Amino acid sequence: MMLKRYTLTCATLLLPGLAFASGNTITFQGEVAAQTCSISVNGNDASPVVLLPTVGTAQLNEAGKVAGATTFDIGVTGCTASDDGMSFSTVFVGNQVTEAGNLGNTGTAQNVELQILDTKGIEIDFTNGFTGNRDLVLASGQTSTNSTYTAQYFATGAAVPGSVMSTMQYAISYQ
Repeated sequence: MMLKRYTLTCATLLLPGLAFASGNTITFQGEVAAQTCSISVNGNDASPVVLLPTVGTAQLNEAGKVAGATTFDIGVTGCTASDDGMSFSTVFVGNQVTEAGNLGNTGTAQNVELQILDTKGIEIDFTNGFTGNRDLVLASGQTSTNSTYTAQYFATGAAVPGSVMSTMQYAISYQ
């Protein structure tokens, strides 16, 4: 598994009389790879937003209920075509992960989290992050592909009306 990294080391000349301290070191990392692609969410490569529908509190009136299932695509484009094809894995890291492993709500609604389902419809537990298992397959001669995930509201109790907002980081791992 190869993650995209960039490596560059920066050396600094110190003025006479200044001491070397490890706290003033900047490290840059990266990688040069034979295959690079652009990644997008629903076709957007910068600051993507997935809009879930407005749902009523009656749909989320007790713990464990879900509503508002909304699909979104993670895709790669601009890849170098290969005779053998290749696969990639999506990598997700949740921000403000809840005890249940869902994405925590930073909006004003209460007793609501966001749950993400993988390409097979299985709930993702963000406690330790998520790496898809070659969930993006680039067939022979192709330069783009995508996989579909689902986001949905998840009730931890009777939902109280308000906004629901959550975030996660995403990347791809070259196989």
